[in-house]
Amino acid sequence: MEVIEVLHMNGGIGDASYANNSLVQQKVLSITEPITKEAIIDLYCSTFPKSLSIADLGCSSGPNTLLVVSELIKAVDKLCRKMGNHSPEFQIFLNDLPGNDFNTIFRSLPRFQGKLTEQMGSGYGPCFFSGVPGSFYGRLFATKSLHFVHSSYSLQWLSQVPEGIENNKSNIYMASTSPPSVLQAYYEQFRRDFSLFLKCRSEELVTGGRMVLTILGRKSEDPSSKECCYIWELLAMALNEMVSEGLIEEKKLDSFNIPQYTPSPAEIKSEVEIEGSFGIDRLEISKVHWNAYDNEFCPSNAFKDGGYNVAQCMRAVAEPLLLSHFGVAIIDEVFCRYRKILADKMSKERTEFINVTVAMTKKKL
Repeated sequence: MEVIEVLHMNGGIGDASYANNSLVQQKVLSITEPITKEAIIDLYCSTFPKSLSIADLGCSSGPNTLLVVSELIKAVDKLCRKMGNHSPEFQIFLNDLPGNDFNTIFRSLPRFQGKLTEQMGSGYGPCFFSGVPGSFYGRLFATKSLHFVHSSYSLQWLSQVPEGIENNKSNIYMASTSPPSVLQAYYEQFRRDFSLFLKCRSEELVTGGRMVLTILGRKSEDPSSKECCYIWELLAMALNEMVSEGLIEEKKLDSFNIPQYTPSPAEIKSEVEIEGSFGIDRLEISKVHWNAYDNEFCPSNAFKDGGYNVAQCMRAVAEPLLLSHFGVAIIDEVFCRYRKILADKMSKERTEFINVTVAMTKKKL
C-alpha cells in the first residue's frame, strides 16, 4: 500500500464524508485554539511582518478546513487595530495529500472570504489562498518563506506502514497482543518521519517562525495502551469476525496494518530536542470523548447512538485505506459490525481520544 496514494479523508458531502463526520476534530481545534492564538500573536509582536505567510498542513476538506485560518486572521487583525497598525497581507497555504478533496475547498473560498469581510469589515488583508498538494514528509515551500505552520490531527499518520511487521497477526495496528518488534518498528518509523518533518519545516520557516502541532497521541509510555490503540482493536474485532465466517481471507487481514503512530509528550519532546531546530514553548495534553456529541453540541438523541456516531467518524477517516486493500464489497458490513461493537464497549467504559499539542519557535542557528 502506497500511503501517499490512498490516505485521504472521505470527500464530498455525503453521509460518510469527512465534512459531515469531523465534529471530534472540530472540538479539538476549539480546545487548542488559545495555544494557536497565543503563538500567532507572539509571532506578530516579535516581527511585525507586512505580509504573513501561514501554512495549514493536513487541511482535509469540510467545515474545519478554514476554521483555524479564520481565527488566526481575526486574532492578528484585532491586535493590529488595537495597536493602530495596518493589517498585514495574508498568504494562506492549504496542504494535504493529492487525493484530498481540494475542489470542495476551492468552491467554498468565495463564501468564506465574503463572510470574513462581513465580520471584520474591509480593513483587513488582503488574503490570498493557495492549495499545496503533497506529503509534509518532504519540502513543500521555498526556503524561509513561512511565518506560521499549523497542523491538527495529521502528524499521527506515517509516511508508510512500518517494515518488518508481518508477524502482527490478526491485528491491524499496535495492540496488546502485538509482538515487541512490531511496537519498535512503529516507533522507529515515527522517529524517522517526525524528524524529517521538523527538518523540512525548519528550512521553510523564517527565524523566529512559529509552529503549533496537535497530534492524536497518548499519556502512557506504553505504545500499545488502550488509550491510543483500543479504537483500532475494536475495528480489528469486526474484521476478524468476518474472517471467521469466510467473508474475508485471513491472509488479506494479516497483510493489512494502519500507517499511524500516536506518540506520547515525552517522545515528541525527545525528537524536537534531537533535531534541534526548534525550541518548545508549550507541550500540553487534552482529551475529547470518542462520541463528539457527548457535550453541549448534543442534539437530543445523538448521544444515544454513540456507536453510529463513532463508526461514521472512523469510516470517514479509514474507509479509503480499507477500500484499497479489501475492496468495496465488505465496507458496509465491516462498519455495521464495528458500530455494534463500539456501542457495546462505550456503554461499559469511558472512551476518550488523547491529544498532544506542541507549540514551537524556530531557533536562530
